[in-house]
Amino acid sequence: MFWQYNLPRWSILFIDTFVCAFALSLAFFIRFYFDSIMSVIDKENLPFDFLIVLSIRFISFFISKTYKGVVRYTSTRDTTRIFLVILAGSSLLFILNIISLNFVLGYYFIPNSIIIIDGLVTLFIMISSRLAVKALYFEIKNPTKEKMHVIIYGAGEAGIITKRTLDRDAAIKYKVVAFIDDDEEKLGRSLEGIFVYPQSKLAELIKENEIELVIISIQKISPKKKNEITDICLDNNIRVLTVPPVTSWINGELSFNQIKSIRIEDLLERDPIKLDDDLINLQLKNKIILITGAAGSIGSELARQCANYSPKKIYLLDQAESPLHELDLEFAEKFKNTSFEVVMADVRNTERMRHVFNSFKPQIVFHAAAYKHVPMMENNPSESIYTNILGTKNTADLANEFAVERFVFVSTDKAVNPTNVMGASKRISEIYIQSLGKKSKTKFITTRFGNVLGSNGSVIPRFKKQIEAGGPITITHPDITRYFMTIPEASQLVLEAGSIGKGGEIFVFNMGNSVKIVDLARKMILLSGLKENRDIKIVYTGLRPGEKLFEELLADNENTLPTHHNQILIGKVREYDYEEVKVIIEELIKLFNTQNNELIVQRMKDLVPEFKSNNSIFQKLD
Repeated sequence: MFWQYNLPRWSILFIDTFVCAFALSLAFFIRFYFDSIMSVIDKENLPFDFLIVLSIRFISFFISKTYKGVVRYTSTRDTTRIFLVILAGSSLLFILNIISLNFVLGYYFIPNSIIIIDGLVTLFIMISSRLAVKALYFEIKNPTKEKMHVIIYGAGEAGIITKRTLDRDAAIKYKVVAFIDDDEEKLGRSLEGIFVYPQSKLAELIKENEIELVIISIQKISPKKKNEITDICLDNNIRVLTVPPVTSWINGELSFNQIKSIRIEDLLERDPIKLDDDLINLQLKNKIILITGAAGSIGSELARQCANYSPKKIYLLDQAESPLHELDLEFAEKFKNTSFEVVMADVRNTERMRHVFNSFKPQIVFHAAAYKHVPMMENNPSESIYTNILGTKNTADLANEFAVERFVFVSTDKAVNPTNVMGASKRISEIYIQSLGKKSKTKFITTRFGNVLGSNGSVIPRFKKQIEAGGPITITHPDITRYFMTIPEASQLVLEAGSIGKGGEIFVFNMGNSVKIVDLARKMILLSGLKENRDIKIVYTGLRPGEKLFEELLADNENTLPTHHNQILIGKVREYDYEEVKVIIEELIKLFNTQNNELIVQRMKDLVPEFKSNNSIFQKLD
């Protein structure tokens, strides 16, 4: 078809020049049609005047290459260039007029009014003709009746750019029919021919205009507002896409491929955390930092966050070879100005860890190495002793021995009133660290929080895989709830707590409201464009060994003290005598060699009397 071919570039140049000739003729007509001044125009020099004006226009178009753009893809950048070129040409004509008046003819070779009218007419015709060709092309290529109707949430700059992105891509059969915005100054206005409506009209617009897609295009939107919009769309079986941050746009331009479906993680986010950067910087700048479990979800994010505070060096320690190698490659690429070193080591190996501390002399330690999966540890209690308790004891003892300034332990809400071996092992580690801190110059600090979104083996990645496989989604119980926090948020709070801690505290993070897992699964099904039961079934499998219906952040006999940060509290917990704790923990570690799980768990219950097994073979020990 004819629209599949491009006109030769030289023909565009001559068409533009012809437009200039027409505009100049029209300018004379408009200026002098009813004016007797026409009689005083030097008609003999008129062809020469035309030649000068058209030559200037032709040369300016040639130099600026306005003719090289594809007319049907005319963009704001193209129209801006045309405006500047015409302005420059008109300015040059004014300068020539001044020269003609003062040094050559003694009068203007062309009236200034003609220059102004000519510039405006030329600008109007060149831009409007290009936009008309563009509109005609897209209407022929993608007839309106075949296009998918779209609403853009956000009538700011990002929203307008999103509309233009949809307009200029011939392969995309989308038609924007409305903008939605909360800014009262924008309501009722028309942006590029599209009206702006309030959010209260969203559901009505969806039904009236057969909307199939809503794109959220606001750079800073609260999680609450994002959920409100998404819920309205899901109630009407409408897909929701979201525009990424400007910083991730390619060469500063948005492409349609970057506009992605909204993720469940986006809806579980909370308002951005306000960190005390000065305080964190004071603690981390020019310091040698050791991070254990650095290849894990939390450990790796802690490393990324620490890199922002100009540490002297970061040692990334883990025993998992492949993930550590990936982290090494990432840091080499993204943190070129940060001195770092990856260390293959096992926190359970006392002598290897002693060599690490002796060689690197860390000043700050973040201990994130641990086993975390409840069912795995319930079936292998000895491993929880070996890794979670012995690994923590080794690292903490060496931090004390080598006079580390701060030791920050990453714990879990499962340590509160534990119902499983994993949670109990973390509680015992908390107890040891607190008791050791009372006799040490090192500041031992514990941070305690719930599930992190997207961490390895967590519920959201598992649900995604199950949905991709066609289901079913497996949930242990219809009433099970969990607290969630993003990995960056958790890591930032760990840094903040580690900086404000004076030693001996257990910092508890405000996890917000707990989320019902079945509701999470249902929303993920809808976000995938599917329906529960029709496309994806939800199957209840029963609570796993040691699993709770709900998590707690504080035990019954604990309470909290506030800090300067509204999302960080200090948990007031029972205190233990270090020597007594040390004896019991050393006994526990010796029991590892017996592989007697019942004996191991019984000794754990002796140290943590609130440890009551749930749905486990160890319930008989309570």
